[in-house]
Amino acid sequence: MSLRTSSRARRPERPSLFSHLFFAAAARDAAPHALGRLRARRFVSYYRPHLPLLSAVLVCAVFVAATAIALPLLANHIVGRLADLRTEPDALSQLLWLGAIMVGIFLVQALATYFVDYHGHAMGARIEAQVRRELFEHCQRLSFGFYDQQRTGQLMSRISNDSLWLGELFHHGPEDLAISILKFGGAMAVLAYIDPVIALAVASLVPFACGYALYFNKRMSVALRTTKERIAGINERVEDALGGIRVVQSFANEGDELRRFDRENQRFLDSRKAGYRSEALLWSGMEGFGQLVTIVVIVGGAIRILGGELTPADMLTLLLCVGVLLDPIKRFDNFIRLWQEGHTGFVRAMELLEEPVEIADGPKAMALGAVKGAIRFDNVSFAYEADGAKVLDRVSLEIAPGEFVALVGPSGVGKSTLCSLIPRFYDVLGGSVCIDGQDVRSVTLKSLRRHVGVVQQDVYLFSGTVRDNLLYGRPDASEDEVIAAAKAANAHDFITALPHGYDTDIGQRGVKLSGGQKQRLTIARAFLKNPPILIFDEATSALDNESERAIQQALVGLAEGRTTLVIAHRLSTVRHADRILVMTRGGIVEEGTHDALMARNGVYAGLHSVQARI
Repeated sequence: MSLRTSSRARRPERPSLFSHLFFAAAARDAAPHALGRLRARRFVSYYRPHLPLLSAVLVCAVFVAATAIALPLLANHIVGRLADLRTEPDALSQLLWLGAIMVGIFLVQALATYFVDYHGHAMGARIEAQVRRELFEHCQRLSFGFYDQQRTGQLMSRISNDSLWLGELFHHGPEDLAISILKFGGAMAVLAYIDPVIALAVASLVPFACGYALYFNKRMSVALRTTKERIAGINERVEDALGGIRVVQSFANEGDELRRFDRENQRFLDSRKAGYRSEALLWSGMEGFGQLVTIVVIVGGAIRILGGELTPADMLTLLLCVGVLLDPIKRFDNFIRLWQEGHTGFVRAMELLEEPVEIADGPKAMALGAVKGAIRFDNVSFAYEADGAKVLDRVSLEIAPGEFVALVGPSGVGKSTLCSLIPRFYDVLGGSVCIDGQDVRSVTLKSLRRHVGVVQQDVYLFSGTVRDNLLYGRPDASEDEVIAAAKAANAHDFITALPHGYDTDIGQRGVKLSGGQKQRLTIARAFLKNPPILIFDEATSALDNESERAIQQALVGLAEGRTTLVIAHRLSTVRHADRILVMTRGGIVEEGTHDALMARNGVYAGLHSVQARI
């Protein structure tokens, strides 16, 4: 128990960030043939925080193997002395004493087996949890660009399903290998000591068994990797269908969704059957190898007894050793299964951990201090893909501290993209974005995003209570501040009308609320954060006219003393802005106040007249 306590005291919660970044960077730069070695080193590195416990498990594995070999040897000793014991007066006491020794050996074996099974599994589970934590943490740091090209269901499968078997692999890997090698080596040594001819006959079968196992091992590897990819497809299908169940039912498309699910489910079933076929052939072959060894020992031993070269006691010992020899074979079978399950999951986990973090703090990044709110876009160009069409092309813009600026224009011209560059959700391809004269790439992400509040067009609330979601903007806010933010977003009245007020559970993604209520909560969350720079991306699109007017009034008040950018299709939302920027695919084509732009009778006036007719 002292070893266990020691390992807990010394075990860090996770590897250092430097270690993680080192392996990820090395994996990106490694040649394909070196990638396997790098991942092997990383696999071994997960044992480092648990070395005391791993050592104890391996010592107990030695005891398990040694006691398994000791019992046949004692049996040989007892049977070999039976003829002599008949003439001794204390024969019974000697036999009982030898039986007590065998019971003691059995108890040592039982205790060692318990330690290996329990503490080894606990170690494996901790490593599994550590890998899962690393995956989740890494996913939190990946950029918007990564998620633009990934599917949540696939990522969920890698974090949950793929890591499920890692604990078994990390536990059974060293344990099963150690016990198998020691038992097999010990049993073969005893066979060679008793009868070298039979030992040689058994050893000659081993290369064929290894070749057979390696062949089907490769087939299982392919099948299991395909299985993991296809269960990820099922997760993705389930997430889409259940997450959008209201849309599915409103279009009466349950049958279509079931057919899509059946297609993914059948593909998964096919891959499972292929894996089971290889697994069955492997296990039946290895089981056959064990039976073949037994036959060789029985027939060969009987022949040797007839020739007077082997005694019945030796024959009994050989048969007992065959039983010991079969256990490593079974353990090897189990290890191959766990290796395939765990290794394919480990590889898929490493592929995710090796994804580069494109948006990260630079080596000399400094915290962004007190922010006045001056924003400058200097010749900014951007495209979502390096070789794709540019969304922004050499855009320059300056926003003064405390200025209320609106961005209007048709969809797809880069309004949201422009604002997403301020908190570094994406990095520019050319030019720079600066806050108070500091390039956003030169400051830490945490300090940058702490000073920028964003209410995005896609409303997202977390499962939990109303209060939990509001405090997400500022966890240390007081009750009065929470209520004030809700009132500013015109949300307080509907919140107090809920069954439990601010403590009402709103369900996953706020499913128990209306669209307008959800949007007002996200606005209240931004109000509570109270940052010096505010960005509203279509923040009032789901509100009714009355709520929109209330939000407009609150927005005007909130904008005082802070820099505010509002993206709006409803031009009535931004008519009181200090400056309105009109964007088209050609960039910023007009700017000015509402009255000035209307007097110019240009693009803005045209947009306004179109909305007025709707």
